[in-house]
Parts: sequence; structure tokens; C-alpha cells
Amino acid sequence: MTDKKNKGPLAAAYAAKRPEDVAALYDSWSDTYDADMSAAGYRHPTICLALLARHLPRGAAPLLDAGAGTGLIGEWLAITGYPKVEALDISAGMLAQAKRKGVYSALHCLALGGPLPFADGAYAGIVSAGVFTSGHVGVEGLDELIRICRPGGVIVLTVKNTLWDAGFAVRMAELEAKSVIERAEETPPYVSMPGETDTVPSRGLVLRVS
Repeated sequence: MTDKKNKGPLAAAYAAKRPEDVAALYDSWSDTYDADMSAAGYRHPTICLALLARHLPRGAAPLLDAGAGTGLIGEWLAITGYPKVEALDISAGMLAQAKRKGVYSALHCLALGGPLPFADGAYAGIVSAGVFTSGHVGVEGLDELIRICRPGGVIVLTVKNTLWDAGFAVRMAELEAKSVIERAEETPPYVSMPGETDTVPSRGLVLRVS
């Protein structure tokens, strides 16, 4: 099942096939992204913030906002007591919007899905809201996030059902069986954008790194 009835930039984002297409789409969308997603009732950042606050102590640092976009969740992380958060996104245009909010200690224009230039265990926690979805990042992006999260730290992410059923659930089970991660929490599937017709449900996950 795909989001066939989504329109405009959102439809283009889900249909993107190459990382450079994703970057170009978000560059052109960056000026109106916050307003457009607010109108769609975008829930991923709120749910990820709640999950992170439940599983990672206030003040833990540094954090990585992986797929930060315009910095929606970064603003809230600063307000709720996480003082040092770095932003990573494929789109320079989106990161320019995030920079204006003044809440990130560093900005990294990088794509998820391949090797990342960060040390093992570099981050106390990682949040990735709305990134593991159609046309964006699949299960191939998970192992690097695990590598750069320190033992005992948490990764909070959302996964669209289409990806979950296409190999994400299997990979999760493999990592749990090897004691690489512990699934600390998993939400029921929910609709991330109630204002968009036929949005495929997603789920929120909290992974604690061993």
C-alpha cells in the first residue's frame, strides 16, 4: 500500500527514487515545510519527543536529530531539557531553516543509508522522526545509527508500515536475537498525518543499544 492520494511536495517525496532527488525536493520545499506539515497534523515529532523523554534522562548529551529537516523536534528538545543536539539532513535548504532556529550545536548535510563520519558510540541518544518511510530511508539506515549510539543509549524512530512489512521487522528481530539492541517500547500503528488522505500508518520504536 502506498500514499497514492497524497499531493504536491509530499507525493513527490514519497515517490523519490534517488537521494539527490530527495535532497532537491526538500530544498525547494523548505520555505513552506513547517506550515504544510502543521496543516497536515504531522504527529511524528511529538510522538518521538514523548518516547525520548520517557527513556532518556533529561540532560543526556549529545543527541543526534537524524533527518532533522527544518528542526521541528530540535526546538522541543531544547525546551524539554536536552541541551546539546546535532542535526543531520540530506537537504541543505532544510538545514538552513533549522539553523535559523538556533537550537542545534552542529549541522551535518549527509544522507542516511550509508556510512556516517561519526565515531562509534558518539551519541547518547538519536531521534529519527519520519525518516524511515516511502522514498526516503529503508532498513539499510538502521545499522549505522546503532553503531554511533553509545551502549545504554536509545534510538527513537518511526517506521512506516510498508517498510516494516518489507524487511524492517525481520531485521529488528535479528538484532534483538543477537542482543545488539533491546526493543524498549513500540507504539501501536498510528496515522502520522490525519490531514492527508490515505496516509499509511507508522509506528514509533525505542531501541536501547547494548
